[in-house]
Amino acid sequence: MKEDQERANKQLVIKLVWIVAGALVFAFALVPLYDVICAVTGLNGKTNSTAELVVPVKVDSTREVTVQFISSVMPGLGWNFFPLENSVKVHPGQVTTVLFEAKNTTSTEVSGQAIPSVTPGKASAHLKKIECFCFVKQTLKPGEVKKLPLRFFISADLPQDVHELTLSYSFFPAAQ
Repeated sequence: MKEDQERANKQLVIKLVWIVAGALVFAFALVPLYDVICAVTGLNGKTNSTAELVVPVKVDSTREVTVQFISSVMPGLGWNFFPLENSVKVHPGQVTTVLFEAKNTTSTEVSGQAIPSVTPGKASAHLKKIECFCFVKQTLKPGEVKKLPLRFFISADLPQDVHELTLSYSFFPAAQ
C-alpha cells in the first residue's frame, strides 16, 4: 500500500516536471511564433517587408500616398527617439529616405531594438523597407545622438482606397 502511494507520488512529480518544462518551452517559443504568424498574415501591422532593388521599381505617378511616422520609447530605455519628418507624400514605387533621431539620455551605454507596425493592416504587406534601423539592434553611448535612416517604397499594388498609412516604431530595451 505504502509502495503504491510512493510510486503514484513519483509519477505525479514526473508529470508535473514535464508540464513545467513544456510551459517554459512554450513561453520561449511564443514570441518567435507570434512574429512569424504576424509576418505571414499581416496581423498587428507587422511587416515582413524587406526588399532588395534588383530591378527598377515602376513608379505610379498617378497616385500619391501620405506616410505618417510615429515613434515611442518603452520604459527603461532612457532614449529620446523621433522622426525628423512627421510625414511624407510618396508615389507608389518611389524610393524614399527619411531620418529618425535617437539620443541616449542616460550616463551608460544602452541598446535598443525598434519594432515596426503599419496601419491600416492591409497596407503592411505593401510597405517595402530597403534599409532600416529596425533590422538590427542599436547601441548608443552615454549622451550619443544618432541619425537612423529608413529607406523604403510602397508597392504599386497598394489597394486604391488606401491614401494614407502610418508607420509606427517602438524602441524596446535590448540586451547588449
